[in-house]
Amino acid sequence: MIDDDPFAPPVKKAVPLEQQLENASIDELEFRIERLKTEIAACEEAIKAKRAQRAAADSVFGGGRS
Repeated sequence: MIDDDPFAPPVKKAVPLEQQLENASIDELEFRIERLKTEIAACEEAIKAKRAQRAAADSVFGGGRS
């Protein structure tokens, strides 16, 4: 059986972050920073919501961290 598919899209190799940053323009880097800040804020909100859910469950079921 032949594993090579001549019609398959080419596989892109992952570019190391250092090289991505080196090749990016200032505008691209600023955009990346804003996007990451947005992702961080979303993660922080998810953590707050999960902690609130855990606290509510603990208050009902008397649980705590073990």
